[in-house]
Amino acid sequence: MGAQRVSEFERIRAALLAPGGPTSDYELNPGVFAPTEATRAAGVLIPIEEIDGRLWVILTKRSSALKHHPGQIAFPGGKVDPVDADSTAAALREAEEEIGLPRQNVEVLGYLPEHDTVTNFRVQPVVGRILEPFEVRPEPGEVEEAFRVPLDHLANPDNYMREGRRWRGQRRYYYIVPYGPYYVWGATARMCRVLADRLS
Repeated sequence: MGAQRVSEFERIRAALLAPGGPTSDYELNPGVFAPTEATRAAGVLIPIEEIDGRLWVILTKRSSALKHHPGQIAFPGGKVDPVDADSTAAALREAEEEIGLPRQNVEVLGYLPEHDTVTNFRVQPVVGRILEPFEVRPEPGEVEEAFRVPLDHLANPDNYMREGRRWRGQRRYYYIVPYGPYYVWGATARMCRVLADRLS
């Protein structure tokens, strides 16, 4: 890997140190939605991979059979289990289970602010660099598909829009960042937008 690419990962690492408060699914809907119960800790991995000199982020399409966020686009991750030391350990474990990414093949570059979801999870986004090429293997019970999006697409604030839909009897607004046939929205798009703001 050349010095130019190493410096790009260092730029990402430095950008993650910028100050910033937590985000939530509620912030675009002030006074309309609010947390209804205690949140549960979770972690997601934002895996960044270099392929042919370009940086890519791996995302998943969740199984339609899952209880939480069925069929949605998401980062690999999940709730913190008793076997996990913390949310970082949970994110790395889930990425290994969901897409076959060995945890020892990830260098943690840093973190984005925690994000509270409407399903009452407090999610810690962990940004990681994939060190070596690996075979993506979606876990059939949880992941319908795994795919890559160019980091420069997600890092461009101009690619983000706000949309709304009826939810629990009221209109809820959220971010979207479409890519090809993939409709990235909600918490995942909000976390991506934070990353875009840090990198732009």
